[in-house]
Amino acid sequence: MKRKALFFDIDGTLLSEVTGEVPVSAKRALERALERGHLTFVNTGRTWCVLPAEFKRMPFSGYICGCGTYIQFGDEVLLKRSIPQKRGEEIVRLLRENWADMVLEGTEDCFLPECHSRFDALEGTRRYFRNMGLGLERYAEQSGLEFDKFVFYTDALSNLDAITAGLSADMDVMDRRNGLFEAAPKGYSKATGIEAVLQRFGLEKQDAYVFGDSSNDLSMFEAVPHAVAMGSHDPVLDPYTEFVTRTVEADGLEYAMKHYGLI
Repeated sequence: MKRKALFFDIDGTLLSEVTGEVPVSAKRALERALERGHLTFVNTGRTWCVLPAEFKRMPFSGYICGCGTYIQFGDEVLLKRSIPQKRGEEIVRLLRENWADMVLEGTEDCFLPECHSRFDALEGTRRYFRNMGLGLERYAEQSGLEFDKFVFYTDALSNLDAITAGLSADMDVMDRRNGLFEAAPKGYSKATGIEAVLQRFGLEKQDAYVFGDSSNDLSMFEAVPHAVAMGSHDPVLDPYTEFVTRTVEADGLEYAMKHYGLI
């Protein structure tokens, strides 16, 4: 079989949101894919520093992180795109002035508000990052920060129209639902990360297979014909889904890869 490139979301795809673990079957399938000569890539909105150590030890050819702003193959960094510092400071002011709160995500560290946020979900993220040793040294309000993308939290007090207008020139904003939004520089996404990998290895779109479950996987589902949705997934993916596999816990990745003859 000709070499293929496989791209995997993490949360809800590789990592079960029920058990909090990667199934043994998924690890086995990844190893077999590599043995067959295929390329395997994590394709995640998480930046490199937020990627759990377990995934850096797993059998992947490389990583697309931060919504396509960082690409690594083996030990080689193929692409890195950070938001200019001056623009980053403008973004923080924009969010603050319009009653939103944010998490700034960089390759080396993440930055959260100095004071306790009214958004419980943000405080949950703060606790999660602290356990990873992130977001401890500098705060989002400080100058001179380097970050690649960001998420922001809104509620009835937030002026979302002003925020989106202020970001529209150079940021793509994704609605993650329930008042959470994810933003990355225009021209960078999970889809552009796939395009960069395919170009690097001389592969066509029909040689790519994507696996995901949530709304932030939409760009990569739109990008290639072979799109696999997990058994539990956001309906927004349905129009672009070629195959619906089993859930993560029911060995969905291995099942799909066998379905396509990849392993």
